[in-house]
Parts: sequence; C-alpha cells; structure tokens
Amino acid sequence: MRLLATWLINALALLALPYLMHSVQIDSFMTALIVAVVLGFVNTVLRPILLILTLPATLLTMGLFIFVINGLMFWGVANLIDGFHVAGFWAAVGGALLYSVISWALSTLLLKQ
Repeated sequence: MRLLATWLINALALLALPYLMHSVQIDSFMTALIVAVVLGFVNTVLRPILLILTLPATLLTMGLFIFVINGLMFWGVANLIDGFHVAGFWAAVGGALLYSVISWALSTLLLKQ
C-alpha cells in the first residue's frame, strides 16, 4: 500500500512541476504515472551504476556532480516518454531538483507514520 501511495505522490509532484517551471511540461495524469514508474526504475537501477562510474568527478566537485547525474537521468526519461517534455539540460537539472523537493515535501506531509 505504501508503494502505491509513493507512486501517486511522485506523479502528483510531476504534475505540480509545470506550474513552477515552464520549461517542463506533462500532458496528462497517465503520463505522470508512467514517468513516475520509469524515473523510479532509472533511479533504482541506473543511478547507482552512474554514481560509481563518476565517483572521481563527484569527489572532485564535492558532490555537486550528482546534480548533473540527476539532471541527465531526468532529461533521458523525458526523451524516452511521449508527453513529458523538458526544454534542455539545465531545465532538466532544475526540474530534477525541484521534483525531488516537491516529492519529499508531499511524502513528508501525507505519509506520516
């Protein structure tokens, strides 16, 4: 049940994103649900591999390179899924950052234990 709630919270965070950033667009709620699943899969499978491969750059930039990795994954998912549009790389970095803050805030408010 908690997994379903987290999935819906992430979809709601994706739907809120275009209202805060005009460079990110989502066409429908169904698209937001699909993007939430794909982003979850990418963050679970691909992100740890990328973090290990880019560890020297991450250490050299004192962790700031993780924002670049998150932006690239966000931008990559936008290129994979129709109905989810991101204007460019820096919009993807900002969108990924804002998406994580919104989903964290919503999950903190709605999933209190």
